Amino acid sequence: MTQIWLDRPEPPMDGDETASLLGSLERMRLTFWWKCSGLSPEGARLHIGSSALSLGGLLRHLALVEENTFSHKLWGRPLREPWASVDWDSDPEFEFRTGEELPPEQLVSEYEEAVQRARADLEAALAEGGLDFPARFSWPDGSRPTLRRLLLDQIEEYGRHTGHADLLREAVDGRTGEDAPWPPDAPTRLWSAA
Repeated sequence: MTQIWLDRPEPPMDGDETASLLGSLERMRLTFWWKCSGLSPEGARLHIGSSALSLGGLLRHLALVEENTFSHKLWGRPLREPWASVDWDSDPEFEFRTGEELPPEQLVSEYEEAVQRARADLEAALAEGGLDFPARFSWPDGSRPTLRRLLLDQIEEYGRHTGHADLLREAVDGRTGEDAPWPPDAPTRLWSAA
């Protein structure tokens, strides 16, 4: 399975369900990463229209979502720092707010680390139970999602926020496009063309 992290992230043309879901998630991760790479501090904080979203805030948000989905929900682990000590009731927008305060390089690094940990958690769950692996998290009604459901939710989350990132990045410096260059046009720990 590790091969998907090395080649250009794409869903296979004729792959099974697991390869298709992972390929789709990785393509979304690459596109989102590309939209957020190489930002200036001003670019990371830019807002457009009446939206409170910024690329810095989205980077931090998706780092949190990776941690929450594949460590906390999937495996039942407590959130790591910086998330563990946040008082979410008094600061529900913590990741969006602090994403505008931190240097873009730190935000990208934090995001890349979160994705790397999420990949390891995904591989462990797939090895143990495949897409039917039951999450340790349960909904308020007591039902538990499977890894399959968490992957679908994660792809949906990326779809929504990659659309936001498209608009924000175009406003920052005119960068447009659907497909990130391959190999990546900036250093990354997430993909290599090897």
